[in-house]
Amino acid sequence: MPTPSGQISLDDVNTELDISPGTQISMDQANVRALAEVPSGAISMSDLQNKSNAQFIVASGGSVSTVGDYKVHVFTSSGSFAVSQAGNAAGSNAVDYFVVAGGGGGAGGIGGQPNFWFGGGGGGAGGFRESVPSPAAWTGSPLAKSNGAVPVSAQTYPVTIGGGGAGAQASTPSNAPSDEGSDGSNSVFSSITSSGGGGGGGRGSPNAGRPGGSGGGGGGGGQAGAAGQGNSPPVSPPQGSAGAGGSGNAWGPSQPAGGGGGATGVGSNGSQGAYGGPGGAGGTTQFTGSSQTKAGGGGGGGQQAGGYGAGGSGGGGQGGVGQGRDSSSGQSNTGGGGGGGGGANGNPDDSNAGSSGGSGYVAIRYKYQ
Repeated sequence: MPTPSGQISLDDVNTELDISPGTQISMDQANVRALAEVPSGAISMSDLQNKSNAQFIVASGGSVSTVGDYKVHVFTSSGSFAVSQAGNAAGSNAVDYFVVAGGGGGAGGIGGQPNFWFGGGGGGAGGFRESVPSPAAWTGSPLAKSNGAVPVSAQTYPVTIGGGGAGAQASTPSNAPSDEGSDGSNSVFSSITSSGGGGGGGRGSPNAGRPGGSGGGGGGGGQAGAAGQGNSPPVSPPQGSAGAGGSGNAWGPSQPAGGGGGATGVGSNGSQGAYGGPGGAGGTTQFTGSSQTKAGGGGGGGQQAGGYGAGGSGGGGQGGVGQGRDSSSGQSNTGGGGGGGGGANGNPDDSNAGSSGGSGYVAIRYKYQ
C-alpha cells in the first residue's frame, strides 16, 4: 500500500521499499529517488507522501482479457506464458491458476445375442485445479485452493493443454471382452499438473474404470464393474471425484455401465432396466470474470429399452444406447469425459463405440495495476 498521505517517517519509507524498519537510508539512494519521483536535487519528506513502490507483472501469451485490476490469459491449446516483468510483493509477483486436464474416453459397448449385451463405462473428467486469493476476488469452485498463487519470475513458462482420451470400439461377440477407454492427458502450468481423466471400464476382467483426475466409470458385466478412483495422484484440495460401478446381473439381460466421475460429483451406477449411469458434475468458477463449468464426467452406456447415462454438467458426453443412438464426446476445452458405448440387444452391428474425452484448458490471472 502507498506511504501515508499525512505525517510520514523514514520507517514508512523503509516499509514501502521492502527494507527492514530501523535501517538507515539516504535520500540520495536510487530507490528513494524513484519512490519520490525526484531524479535530482533535494528531496523533502513531503515528496515521499502517498507514494507507492508497487510493481506489477507484465506478461504475454494466450488470449488476454482485462477484468477490473486483473489480466486473464486463457489457453485452449498448448503455448507459452512469457513474463517480461515479474513485479514485487507491493504490487504483484504471483499468479493464480485454473488448470483442467483432458477427459478420459468412454469404453465400447458390446452385443450380439438377444438379451445379452453390455454397456461401456463413461470416461472420467480431467483433473480440475484452481487457486484464489484471500480474501477472494472472485467466486471460485469448491475445489479452489486459497492463497495458492504461484510465484513467477521474468522467464517463459510452457503451458501444456492435455488431449482427451480416445473412446474404445464396440465389440462382438457377446462373450468377448470389450475395450476400456483411454486416459486423458495431463495439463501443466509451472508447478501445477492436473491429471488426465480415467478411461471408462469395459466388460471383462478387470472391468473397473481407470483412475485419474476424476475416475472412469465401471463397465457392465457378470459382476458389477468397479468405480475408477478419482484424485489420482492425490493432491489437496482434491482435483476430482470417483467414477461409478456398472450393473452386474450375471449374464442377465440388463448390463448398463456407470458414469465417470466429475470434478465435484461422483458418477452414478448403471441401473437395472438398461439405464446407463449419469456422469458426475463438474466444477463452476468465475475465474475469468464470467461463470463457467468444466470437468463433467461421461455418461455410462445403456440399451435402447432403457436409456443412456447423461453427461455431467461441465462438458461430459452422454452414453450411447446402441441401435443408432451413439455416445457423444466430451466438449472441447472442458476436460469432460467421453460417453460410454451402448449395447445392442441382438444384432452385434447395432452396439456402438465409446467416445473421446474433451481437451483441457488453462487460465492464468494476476493483478496488473
